Amino acid sequence: MFRLYTFLPIGIIAISTASIFIKLCDAPVLIIATYRLILASLMLSPFAYYKKTWRGWERNALGWLLLSGLLLSLHFALWITSLKYTSVASSVVLVTTHPIFVGVGGLLFLKERLALNLIIGIALSVLGSGLISYGDMALSREALMGDGLALLGAIAASGYLLVGRKVRKDQDLFSYIFPVYSMAGLILILFSLIFKEPFFGYSSSTYFYFFLLALVPQLIGHTTFNWALKYLPASMVAVAILGEPIGSTILAYFILGEGLTAWKILGGISIFAGILVALKGKRSL
Repeated sequence: MFRLYTFLPIGIIAISTASIFIKLCDAPVLIIATYRLILASLMLSPFAYYKKTWRGWERNALGWLLLSGLLLSLHFALWITSLKYTSVASSVVLVTTHPIFVGVGGLLFLKERLALNLIIGIALSVLGSGLISYGDMALSREALMGDGLALLGAIAASGYLLVGRKVRKDQDLFSYIFPVYSMAGLILILFSLIFKEPFFGYSSSTYFYFFLLALVPQLIGHTTFNWALKYLPASMVAVAILGEPIGSTILAYFILGEGLTAWKILGGISIFAGILVALKGKRSL
């Protein structure tokens, strides 16, 4: 339980920085996503070599690793695109609706029972997300398109978490995250080549934000949640990730000057309460 309450908040804070770094990047969407995953994989490669992570790969797991990487690449491509059309708060709120999809998917595919505290936690968190979005949703065509892309990103993220829960039960953390991040990065390189996006020629500040994206939200944030998938149901991890809208909204207020309304404050309180309720009763980790 101590590790749970220590690492998950760190992971939430780390992923909350992603939307801010993305907004500050002066580069196409696919390039941002590509650099994030490729740089993260390169940073992991010395540890992966030292730990001989490939020894933990089983033939029947390779397909799941590829699927996880594909879903992760789609999640980033869709969600990062949404940030170009709508606000940080709206995008992050919608992309973190995945507990609904994860809860249903975990019940159907992983046979994970939804405990009452988890159902209440999901309800409170989704309510909080709705409150945050209430005062923030712009009714322009571009904003609506951004909202739709964020929702598709949530569905891809749900599949990524469900596959991670299945594979991580029997696999070492590094044996899972290194191939998944690497495969996602390679898929994004392919997407970038197909759409003829330039890989070079950006400002030094943009390359710095690429590095921060790989280090903070990816290596610290995503890896924390992939670690937790070995011990917690995917739906419970998904609820914990709902802390991201709180952190992102606060950071967007101070760094990007995006408004912090009463609805967002109330929504943040509801999300935080939902996380605490969902995690209640997990006695040891």
